[in-house]
Amino acid sequence: MFKHAPWASHDEGDEKKSDEQSLSTILDSSQRSELTLLIASATSSMRKVIEDTFDPSQTEAPDFMGEMTGLSDEEKIMNPNIDTGTVDVETYDKQRKEHEQRAKEISAPKMKELKEASLKFFDEWRETVLQRVGEVVNSKETAVKQKEEAKPNKAELKTKKLSGESEEEKHVATALHELYPPISTSLESLPEEKRRLILHSMLLLLLSLEHYIAHSRILLLYVTSSLKLPVRVLAEDETKIAKGLLEAAKHMSGEEETRKKAEENKDSRKWKVGLATVAGAAIVGVTGGLAAPLVAAGIGGVMGGLGLGATAAAGYLGTLAGSTVLVGGLFGAYGGRMTGQMMDNYAREVEDFAFLPVRGTHKETEDEKETAKDAEKEDRRLRVTVGISGWLTEKEEIVTPWRVIGKDAEVFALRWELEALMHLGNSLNSMVSSAAWGYAQSEIIKRTIFASLASAMWPLGLLKVSRIVDNPFSVAKSRSEKAGAVLADALINKAQGERPVTLVGYSLGARVIYSCLRTLAERKAFGLVESVVLIGAPVPADAADWRIMRTVVAGRLINVFSEHDYILGFLYRTSSIQYGVAGLQKVEGMKGIENVDVSEMVTGHLRYRYLVGSILEKIGFEDIEMGEVMKEQEALKLVEEEEERERKKQEEKVGNKDAEEEAKDLEKKVEQKQQRSMMQIAAEKLRISR
Repeated sequence: MFKHAPWASHDEGDEKKSDEQSLSTILDSSQRSELTLLIASATSSMRKVIEDTFDPSQTEAPDFMGEMTGLSDEEKIMNPNIDTGTVDVETYDKQRKEHEQRAKEISAPKMKELKEASLKFFDEWRETVLQRVGEVVNSKETAVKQKEEAKPNKAELKTKKLSGESEEEKHVATALHELYPPISTSLESLPEEKRRLILHSMLLLLLSLEHYIAHSRILLLYVTSSLKLPVRVLAEDETKIAKGLLEAAKHMSGEEETRKKAEENKDSRKWKVGLATVAGAAIVGVTGGLAAPLVAAGIGGVMGGLGLGATAAAGYLGTLAGSTVLVGGLFGAYGGRMTGQMMDNYAREVEDFAFLPVRGTHKETEDEKETAKDAEKEDRRLRVTVGISGWLTEKEEIVTPWRVIGKDAEVFALRWELEALMHLGNSLNSMVSSAAWGYAQSEIIKRTIFASLASAMWPLGLLKVSRIVDNPFSVAKSRSEKAGAVLADALINKAQGERPVTLVGYSLGARVIYSCLRTLAERKAFGLVESVVLIGAPVPADAADWRIMRTVVAGRLINVFSEHDYILGFLYRTSSIQYGVAGLQKVEGMKGIENVDVSEMVTGHLRYRYLVGSILEKIGFEDIEMGEVMKEQEALKLVEEEEERERKKQEEKVGNKDAEEEAKDLEKKVEQKQQRSMMQIAAEKLRISR
């Protein structure tokens, strides 16, 4: 993937003067060297994250055993750092056993193979990045030398709040600075306009690799943090460049490009244009006019921006500056892959499988082809976010929960298995409004959910009405596995183009993501996924599973859980609870997992549908529409009031009926709801097909 660089090499002796600003004109030689060192150090820190994933001594908890790795049992006993009079022997023995278990797990052949593959992919990408940056701002030799000298960042995680930021932005900055701590560099003392220009230029250089993979995005977050810039600067720059590339593509001729490509070199895989020279960033490739469409379209100002000259910007972009094919590939054929023929093929494997744009149109009743036509090109971005709902009570819930995600990314909602999710949603709603559930909840609270899971002591009345949810949950859970595998295949086949993807899902939507990540790892597909948020996930909390998932996520991997999610505990009671339930507890035993406890705001599994925005705000998600979050909160109040009225009504209706009779009534109620739901969907499909 990274072996053939899409630019021509040059020597420093090829320098050409230019009146336009570039990295070579605003930075002196020592500052350019400092920039390449910053990139080398940041990528070294990123590599350390991968290494830590496979290190049995690296856990979030204090690790006595890590201090004594490599010592014999006798040496451990005699270790002067251990006070035998005060040490907690039980804790020490527990950690010893856990450490041994982790070491055994990580040393398994498949895990070692996964480690080697992930590091190989990363090292190839890193080498290409350092070569590209080094050739433009310094030299190959300097870049290679600095890569060898670079060490992982050990900066403190304390965050300096930047002036001019809103409270929401400060919260995001705190989260990101802790994850991607600033690397010490003298460049941070430069004027803000120069620091912005450095970040802008780095984004263009990474795009010149003809892709914008997840690792490239994480690298830019490190650079943003180290240059003491708000993350919004990066997000705004990504948006401007996306619009600029798409605008420029309108003025390029695909036929002319194909003709020139054939004439230049029939054996060449892609066009090659010259590099920008060190001094002036002048185009010195085989065709001096390759950047002409960019400049002629008036995009030089957008691509340059912040004082960077149009010619320098085009030089940094390389082949991307003049190729509709490459621009189309970057955006997934301008978004068509996520909503076109490829999705039709996947829909044959998973019922109703489709990506629905959250913006551009709010006509969720139309199929993916129609929404793609209506979607505004203004919504195209350099990043993609996919939201996945875990159950449905109405078809609009496929899209509605994901409107809380802001406009810095191109947002899609994944539609999958409508009938199964409708059946599950209708069943869950009926169960939580039943008299049996009202009584059972008060009993469970007395023992805690974990005690109920461990002892299998669930109230008898609840077990009798369980049949209305057990089968729908089992069916939807099984379908989620297939949907996850198909989602992974779509990402591997670049439905999203060459852009990083963030995945967010609640309930069985989170299990779709769980299946997707495991499939990606199995297929050694790295660099596709930027960050992942699993909310109330009905998946194991076992570190071995999460270690596998961690290898294919370049950025944040977040487990959002609630100890008060009694519904999830009840639904999961027949599964392998010895591995834990991620939606109910922390994932422990490894580094790189963010565990976020939302027990204070989530009192039940069905609350997640209305708390997506509040949860994303809590974890410091980059971009949130606060107006939509407020709408969610208002909707939740109405739902809670309706649930209470329905429960009281049900209690009065039940009267002296036993649990068996109530279960039969609930089954009829669910069946009626399901029939109405499916009739609406069928009518909608019939209307669209006309």
